[in-house]
Amino acid sequence: MNLEIWQGDITTLKVDAIVNAANRELRGGGGVDGAIHRAAGPKLNEACRALGSCETGEAKITPGFNLPAKYIIHTVGPVYSGSHSDPLLLAACYRNSLRVAKENGLHSVAFSAISTGVYGYPLDAASKVAFGEVRKWLREHKDYEMRVIMVAYDARTYALYQKLLG
Repeated sequence: MNLEIWQGDITTLKVDAIVNAANRELRGGGGVDGAIHRAAGPKLNEACRALGSCETGEAKITPGFNLPAKYIIHTVGPVYSGSHSDPLLLAACYRNSLRVAKENGLHSVAFSAISTGVYGYPLDAASKVAFGEVRKWLREHKDYEMRVIMVAYDARTYALYQKLLG
């Protein structure tokens, strides 16, 4: 299985696509979304405006512009509420991002920890959903070469990812 973990700034990775934890309007916000928008440059805002909005769990793609990554896949995670729909919507973010990557012929994707910042999803629970959904997708698409990198911004997230990776 081609699943890896990496600690650092997702905007520095040279991969086919990085996955942005976006807001519904696809306008750069805080956290990783703001960092990606700043690093990609002003053309990203224009490209996002042209896409319109994005529903929770869905994914859309833009060029990477000034990033080392060729593309940015934007997905909108759920705002954590503790309801039974939270893990379903979060899983959809990972599944749909990988679907968009495959539809665009991409073979390396780096994910940020979707919904774990200002959207308040507990890191432990969100990470289990993320790793479970990515592993499931990789098993179901064995015929497609895909390298998935789960990016941990800090040491706490990296330690948790190490544990989940096994």
